[in-house]
Amino acid sequence: MTHVLSAVAWPYANGPRHIGHVAGFGVPSDVFSRYMRMAGHDVLMVSGTDEHGTPILVQAEQEGVSPQELADRYNRVIAEDLHGLGLAYDLFTRTTTRNHHAVVQEMFRTVHRNGYMVAKKGMGAISPSTGRTLPDRYVEGTCPICGFDGARGDQCDNCGNQLDAIELKHPRSRINGETPLFVETEHFYLDLPAVADALGSWLQTRAEAGRWRPNVLKFSQNLLQDLKPRAMTRDIDWGIPVPLAGWEDNPAKRLYVWFDAVIGYLSASVEWARRTGDPDAWRAWWTDPSAESYYFMGKDNITFHSQIWPAELLAHDGKGAKGGEPGAFGALNLPTEVVASEFLTMEGKQFSSSRGVVIYVRDVLARYQPDALRYFISAAGPENNDADFTWQEFATRTNSELVAGWGNLVNRTASLIAKNVGSIPERGELTDADRALLATTSAGFGTVGGLIEAHRQRGAVAEAMRVVGEVNKYLTEQEPWKIKNSDPERMRSVLHVTAQAVSDCRTLLSPFLPHSAQAVHEALGGTGTVSPMPQLREVTDLDDPSRSYPILTGDYRRGAGEGATLPEWGPRPVVPGTPVAAPKPVFTKLDVAAVVEEETERLRSKL
Repeated sequence: MTHVLSAVAWPYANGPRHIGHVAGFGVPSDVFSRYMRMAGHDVLMVSGTDEHGTPILVQAEQEGVSPQELADRYNRVIAEDLHGLGLAYDLFTRTTTRNHHAVVQEMFRTVHRNGYMVAKKGMGAISPSTGRTLPDRYVEGTCPICGFDGARGDQCDNCGNQLDAIELKHPRSRINGETPLFVETEHFYLDLPAVADALGSWLQTRAEAGRWRPNVLKFSQNLLQDLKPRAMTRDIDWGIPVPLAGWEDNPAKRLYVWFDAVIGYLSASVEWARRTGDPDAWRAWWTDPSAESYYFMGKDNITFHSQIWPAELLAHDGKGAKGGEPGAFGALNLPTEVVASEFLTMEGKQFSSSRGVVIYVRDVLARYQPDALRYFISAAGPENNDADFTWQEFATRTNSELVAGWGNLVNRTASLIAKNVGSIPERGELTDADRALLATTSAGFGTVGGLIEAHRQRGAVAEAMRVVGEVNKYLTEQEPWKIKNSDPERMRSVLHVTAQAVSDCRTLLSPFLPHSAQAVHEALGGTGTVSPMPQLREVTDLDDPSRSYPILTGDYRRGAGEGATLPEWGPRPVVPGTPVAAPKPVFTKLDVAAVVEEETERLRSKL
């Protein structure tokens, strides 16, 4: 057993999340985490809503509410959406907790004490109309290196080079389009050049391990070519105070939202441990060198997870050119892998909430089954290349693969057993066909599991569905309905083998389709939980009794012992004599033409 940290990107709390977001950070991390738990690993899956920074401040002003009120609203909306999708977090929290503030400030003090956080003056962008700092990512313009129009103030996504906002040609504010002013201001800068060699050595170990997606590794290594100190404070009054004398009481200086957001992986782990009653439990995932950590996000956040966060960790641990000692948290582990997905587009267009080109998670969950969306993302999502979501493909895949393929197999099997036997029958003498089928389903665990571990989820779900096809083929060829009178013993044996194969397929598909996995288990007469779901709970802030907020958490323990809710990754023998009733359909068939027409009209009405 290995301790595995599943660190999931923090959705920004300025609006509901769309399906492009969960295709990048949500479903891939959940599939991986569910599988790793079933495979026997001790998984800690953490995240929360990112709630600081200028965008929330600007939006709150526009709506006439406080930044905290805006964050409270969307923290709840996002938590509800992720709960509906079945994302099995050990803790989904938020960055406005007192616990998070304390962990972030401790990290800052240690990095500063080690000499990697340096105060200096530089030129910062501000909005002429408000006088507020414009975050790097909210300044766009033409890249001075490659000429791409649409480069941001922190990097150019076209050529991958890091930039400063002042270097952009024809800079403009993404908030209101105005030309920013650049003024001198003092900030703390993370000394990235001082950890450049350590970053390079770490990335080399990742290259030698051969596990990272090539595009992520190449992009990350290219970032090393032009490292510059990076400002980690901002001129803003919404965020975490700088915990140093002469700075902490300054109402207009706060830590950079991206400095505090990535530390959320650590602070959420600490909060989880505190809520379990063992405040040091988090250390098994963070300070044990044998533990592994996987970070899930969209490709636009690679920089912060393969450069900024590792640099903060190295500086905290004192492993850069300036030396130093770890702080109160001890020496913290660097990421094992940064698992970045490409972008999901919609009907050939980039997602854009402001332009109405958007499908919100909650809207899909209100009209369709959550596993239908999870299946599309798993089977056709942006794993290694950009992918396009169309309602035509969504509805067609749902009908042809989930309903006609997997759902039909479950229904046929349960119906035949219910009608002809009434319970899981005993198994008779196995034929070559029986043994071949059971060998196929058994071998699927190694193949599908290996693909999930390698973050090749499209291949994994395709392999699981191939096995489903083999079971369908077996049942069609054996025709147990034709021999119920002439050879009832053989009929019962075929139905037993089919039930076992369906049970195996249910386990193979459960990381992808957790809601229907439970339904399939029950269709074959199973009791208890085989596919645990997250719980949405209201809790009180651990350090501020006046505040409460929703969290996602759950019990995902594996095995057959007391309190366990999760089966092991492997065949689970069906039990003869288990009553099986006439089943209900597991998946809902869609009217493809109607879905396309209705959803296209909904999109058109937003434009």
